[in-house]
Amino acid sequence: MTTGDLLGKILQLVMGLAVFAAIIGLLIFLIDKAPKKGRDYWHLVLFLAPAMFLLAIGLIYPAIRTTGLAFLDKSGNFTWENFIWTFTQPAAIRTLINTIIWVLLVPTLSTALGLAYAVFIDRSRGERYYKALVFMPMAISFVGAGIIWRFVYEYKSAGREQIGLLNAFVVAFGGEPVQWMQTDPINTLLLIVVMIWIQTGFAMVVLSAAIKSVPHELTEAALVDGASEGQIFWRVTIPQILPTIGVVVTTLVVVVLKVYDIVKVMTNGEFGTSVIANQMFQEAFINRDLGKGSALAVLLFLAVLPLMAINVVRARREGG
Repeated sequence: MTTGDLLGKILQLVMGLAVFAAIIGLLIFLIDKAPKKGRDYWHLVLFLAPAMFLLAIGLIYPAIRTTGLAFLDKSGNFTWENFIWTFTQPAAIRTLINTIIWVLLVPTLSTALGLAYAVFIDRSRGERYYKALVFMPMAISFVGAGIIWRFVYEYKSAGREQIGLLNAFVVAFGGEPVQWMQTDPINTLLLIVVMIWIQTGFAMVVLSAAIKSVPHELTEAALVDGASEGQIFWRVTIPQILPTIGVVVTTLVVVVLKVYDIVKVMTNGEFGTSVIANQMFQEAFINRDLGKGSALAVLLFLAVLPLMAINVVRARREGG
């Protein structure tokens, strides 16, 4: 496709959206002149229509189409083989195992580290600066973080100057440089470190706010009763912030299930490091097998859906 064709399609899309907006505006104007009876109902419908239209073409239709493609082979025939492949082939099984490892380690360690840091700096001098230091990685994109940490894990052969920070330490203590990103399974763990580095700041900020919302009367009463700082933390603070911990963990699980950028930038999913999102891209757009790619997308959707439902139910319960 030439640049001219691309610009033409963009212009057609803009004009189509403009016409759609003009039609909606005209209908609102006409309904506004209508009798009072039924006017509020139609106002509601028309105000929701643009959002529902964009939701339909940007989310609902792609989800339905992807689900359909998951049951088709390369010839367009119905098959279950795509899902069977997902749970039987070594490469696909390794992808699922890696994803499970990510889901187990990243939310757990990020939440634990964020909570510990939030407790240690709570009401200390310079608290805002300590928080800023840990939260700063959240301002970096996953791609940027991947590039930064690639330099940390960089490898040069023995005898050459090591520009990678980790290998520089290894060589300084008399060891041999290691090809970290090609060494299985430590490479997956080192990729997980990058995500923990990014997400700990998120957990810390949210949990710090939750800790500050714990009523002082509870902690003071516990002190009066002779409770130690540790007992106050485990028996007063933790129960009070438990719903927030649940929100942080489920949010991080959703983020981890969709991780793609870090793996793509640092290893391209090679050397046994691929995860579902990366493998989905690999199958659909590199191997040109839309069926397998769509099957992985459906599995990812099914994994995320219960977590989203849990958060919605929790939000309604707390709001109601």
